Amino acid sequence: MTPRARVYDNILETVGDTPVVKINRLAPEGVHMYVKCEYFNPLSSVKDRLAVAVITDAERRGILTPGSGQTVIEATSGNTGIAVAMVCAQRGYKCVITMAEPFSIERRKIMRMLGAKVIVTPKAGKGTGMVAKAQELAAKHGWFFCQQFENEANPAYHASTTGPEILRDFAGKRLDYFVTGYGTGGTFQGVARVLKEARPDTKVVLLEPEAAALISSGIKSERNPDGSATASHPAFSPHPVQGWTPDFIPLVLENGMNMNLYDELVKIEGGDAVKTAQALAQKEGIFTGISGGATFAGALKVAQSAPKGSTILAMLPDTSERYMSTPLYETINADMNDEELEIAKSTPSFQLLPGEEPTLKVT
Repeated sequence: MTPRARVYDNILETVGDTPVVKINRLAPEGVHMYVKCEYFNPLSSVKDRLAVAVITDAERRGILTPGSGQTVIEATSGNTGIAVAMVCAQRGYKCVITMAEPFSIERRKIMRMLGAKVIVTPKAGKGTGMVAKAQELAAKHGWFFCQQFENEANPAYHASTTGPEILRDFAGKRLDYFVTGYGTGGTFQGVARVLKEARPDTKVVLLEPEAAALISSGIKSERNPDGSATASHPAFSPHPVQGWTPDFIPLVLENGMNMNLYDELVKIEGGDAVKTAQALAQKEGIFTGISGGATFAGALKVAQSAPKGSTILAMLPDTSERYMSTPLYETINADMNDEELEIAKSTPSFQLLPGEEPTLKVT
């Protein structure tokens, strides 16, 4: 394996250029499946791209000045907030994040570790509540609001980085399907634009949760003048795929839909997302979160009807390690189970006595 022969001037230079990895044990016979592992980004998610895009775009437009100590605010389920906190730390900005109560506590701690202030909003307000709080705080204090759901710098960055990376990695090879879920719609819109221009035969498959099938409902989100949603979408209900599908249709996503960039829309059950993320870890050694499990579950659905010889690429947005307090880890114990205890007893030395085994908790 050839190592990266570079010395980087700062952490932001390591964002992007993530690897595509072949699936060997979970792919059906006769279908070639690959995943693009976005957890190779420095803060372990695809949202590192978004944060670099939005903040450097604001710098180019003179809204932000590196090292100025200005405050950047964003509303997020976690990964964007972590990425924004990283970029702010490197560029010399203060960072405030608003985040709805249900999202994993690991994410709050990581953001605070990076120096961000995290404002937790009530569960009842859902995604629209955390966005409204960020809008309110930005207006009151004069802070720069990233607006990931409306900011066109988001898909533009994917069109200039993620999409070309895929074209490079599949140059001279088949690429029949590109499969992705949506959070803001930035990955979908940016990558699909590039694929539709360069490889129009590649089918783009868009995924959404069964419990929150907003696009499938055919109901549009009503919008404020800045493009943000005015209210929670009537088709939304809570689902376990954190990072996918807020309780409104983002403007970035809607713009991509208006460009006719997807060929198929597939709904994914939350339980399948969890099981598939666990299968990727245990059968392939690929360590992704619930959204990655959901995306690959969608890719497996595509594979069921894909012609033999097809090549399918699925996006894996983030790392499994960000989900230890979520349903992804409900069946994963910290303490030894009966089988492990029997293995321990099979040789005489260094055995924990009854009652001595520690109980570990994520707090």
